[in-house]
Amino acid sequence: MEQLSNNIPKQWKLASLVNDLQFIKTGVLEFKGKKKYYSTGSIKEVKITSEGDYEFKNKPSRANRIAKLGDVFQARMKSTDKAILITNELDKQLFSTGFFQIRGDDRLFNKFIYYYLTSNLFKQQKDKLCSGSTQSALNDESAKKIFVPLPPFEEQQAIVSKIEELFSELDKGIEDLKTAQQQLKTYRQSVLKWAFEGKLTNESVNEGELPKGWAWTTFQKVCLKIGDIDHKMPKQLETGYPYVSTKDFTNDLKISFDKAKYISKEDYLNLARKIKPENGDIIFPRYGTIGKNILVDFDKEFLVSYSCAVVKPNHDVVLSKYIYLFSLSPKITDEIRKYVVETTQANIGIASIKSFVFPLPPMEEQHKVVDVLESRLSVADKMEESIAQSLLQAESLRQSILKKAFSGQLL
Repeated sequence: MEQLSNNIPKQWKLASLVNDLQFIKTGVLEFKGKKKYYSTGSIKEVKITSEGDYEFKNKPSRANRIAKLGDVFQARMKSTDKAILITNELDKQLFSTGFFQIRGDDRLFNKFIYYYLTSNLFKQQKDKLCSGSTQSALNDESAKKIFVPLPPFEEQQAIVSKIEELFSELDKGIEDLKTAQQQLKTYRQSVLKWAFEGKLTNESVNEGELPKGWAWTTFQKVCLKIGDIDHKMPKQLETGYPYVSTKDFTNDLKISFDKAKYISKEDYLNLARKIKPENGDIIFPRYGTIGKNILVDFDKEFLVSYSCAVVKPNHDVVLSKYIYLFSLSPKITDEIRKYVVETTQANIGIASIKSFVFPLPPMEEQHKVVDVLESRLSVADKMEESIAQSLLQAESLRQSILKKAFSGQLL
């Protein structure tokens, strides 16, 4: 509180979130008909989806808040930001007790508190006060220790107007960055498609035909082995041989061993008899995250779960990088669609992977395809990194604007 007090103008006050503002208590009066119910899980980024429609008699026990137009909600859980400003669509609907609820009045402009609850100034206070063993969250008693810097009402309105002006400019920049990000993804897929049509290494290729010297083949014909380990879960140990699954695959298609399971030498040797991943192999997930494939480009003894297939290319016939890059292309999607089984989660069998059809050029041209592809994709990667960095900077700028706003430095 003292730190906040030292960083605000003299004419501002510090208001207790609970004691000085309209901090709405839980409780829902009996109602007729049905109301939509929203939990903290209903909020996914900017999208809000109801959990269903409920009558009073069968509403969930946590559905114990009623929203009023203009109210502001924020999730109680630690390290979350799910602030909502209640619109006409959400007015008079049910909300979870996983939120706390603030109502504006003649002292508090609702948009002012809304923006404050999205600021790091608030979130840092909240996270320090969260408690609970199962789920760390802010309770009402702890919320009393959270303070809001409060200028006169008209100044609150002026601050909000300036925030929205600056955010509008920032959001336009973010929109442009995300558009560029999407265009790069489209470009990557186009380049991969052209590569395996022979269009990156041949001047003229008729649509639907392969270049001279290329031939259609299958994974089975160009691989020494395609398989998975026995479908049993080995005992997990604190140390030993790494046993990875798709949860250990990173977004940039690498394996992270940081949180991998470990198994005994005996289990490793028993399971590895059937198949084990080695340098130059491709790991192909068979469940859920199909298409998120990994090229093993290192030497290490480890096993991969039976949820993945290990593809061992015959290096006399096909380059590992060639077949791996094909496995990331839109062309592989067509093959997967032929065989994928849709259950609770999509899955594909070993026999189906063996049957995948793909175009194979002579070895010399495989090298060219890989070189051209890697060159183009490398440029795209660097551009994506630059965009991602700019998006992070945009979020930092957003918080910088809020920090100035709530310390009296924005106007």
